[in-house]
Amino acid sequence: MEIGTITFLIIGSMAGLLMLGVPLAFVSGAIAVVLAVTQFGVNALFIVGSRTVDFLDSFALIAVPMFVLMASIMEKSGVARDLYRAFHVWAGSVRGGIGVVTTGVAVLLGATTGIIGGEIVLLGLIALPQMLKLNYDRKLAIGTITAGGSLGTMIPPSIILIFYGLTAEVSISHLFLATLVPGLMLASFYVAYILVRCGLNPELGPPLPPHERDMPLREKLALFRGVILPMMVAGGVLVSIYAGFASITESAALGAFGAAIAAWVRNAFSFAMLSEVLIQALRTCGMVFWLVFGTNALIGVYNLMGGIAFASDMLAGVSQEPAVILAVMIGVFILLGFFIDWIGILFLTMPIFLPVLTQLGYDPIWFGIVFNLSMQIAYLTPPFGPACFYLKGAAGDTLELTEIFAAQWPFIGLQILALLIVVMWPDLSLWLPRLVYG
Repeated sequence: MEIGTITFLIIGSMAGLLMLGVPLAFVSGAIAVVLAVTQFGVNALFIVGSRTVDFLDSFALIAVPMFVLMASIMEKSGVARDLYRAFHVWAGSVRGGIGVVTTGVAVLLGATTGIIGGEIVLLGLIALPQMLKLNYDRKLAIGTITAGGSLGTMIPPSIILIFYGLTAEVSISHLFLATLVPGLMLASFYVAYILVRCGLNPELGPPLPPHERDMPLREKLALFRGVILPMMVAGGVLVSIYAGFASITESAALGAFGAAIAAWVRNAFSFAMLSEVLIQALRTCGMVFWLVFGTNALIGVYNLMGGIAFASDMLAGVSQEPAVILAVMIGVFILLGFFIDWIGILFLTMPIFLPVLTQLGYDPIWFGIVFNLSMQIAYLTPPFGPACFYLKGAAGDTLELTEIFAAQWPFIGLQILALLIVVMWPDLSLWLPRLVYG
């Protein structure tokens, strides 16, 4: 059977099984096993196992469970609630100020957690009731939380960029620096949008009532007392990476240890909490790693059949213009984001896209940021839209899923604008790594 026919059979099988509700990890793993046996015989099953072993052999992969553990400890110790309380009394007098505070807290949580599910749930539990109580426009409040909470993967340390760095074989430290400016730029777009809309129509984002925001300066400053140490932990992790004091893995381990110390100082650490965060970290990593195993196995078998070379040639044949090929790649990211998670998109596409990208002369560090921004769009777009489902889970019957999806479009527009800016001006993401590392 020709490789082109096999490629379309793989795509059709994946689409059918995913629509039946089979998890992507088992879909890709099952197709890999079937392909290996039917094309090369039973002995070819060692390919499936060897691909998994090769990936797990990466020392940098240890950073993933350490960062997840750090995030879980920060989440359970109440850092998000204290951050929100500390900032909202300062910006509460501004029209749309609580929306701005929510976005700012999302950025800071991104530096401490980096997992969008946890961030959106936290913001949904803390910020959403406050904004609805103040009679904020419901769509503005919903979009602020889902878009702001999704920033966790744009602000280092980012789990997405760790896996991208391992796949593309590029420096994770460079990726962390490269995503910083685009991530803050996207957050500033959200802030500007909130302030402009509420400035034009104050009813969309009323200020806090005076009795909630009027307090002595000493009390306002005291509200930051509980978040200084956690923020120092997050800052220390990033500084140790960028300054070269520690590797990504070592910094992640120090971050997890520092988060535990910060929780203990806050009187939030207990064996019950430790057990809970370990189980949460285990579940999160288990889900991600199973996705990696399945997609890695499928790509390994497909590559042995000559599939990656076929797909790369087909992609290169789309046009002679590098910009057109790049646009097709981004379009594939966004299209796949309607249906599957980022980890599946990453491992299914990058072995095909990266060789073509290198031949076209594009920088793989920059392309990692383009991919990350594309996933920002995927987080919000139906029918998959994981950010929307996270908020629905936190809000319960307070919000309808259709209402949540309808609130995303202005923020998706801002994400597309940020993506276009980074595509048109690559130096926006590359200048900082060059400045630091030369």
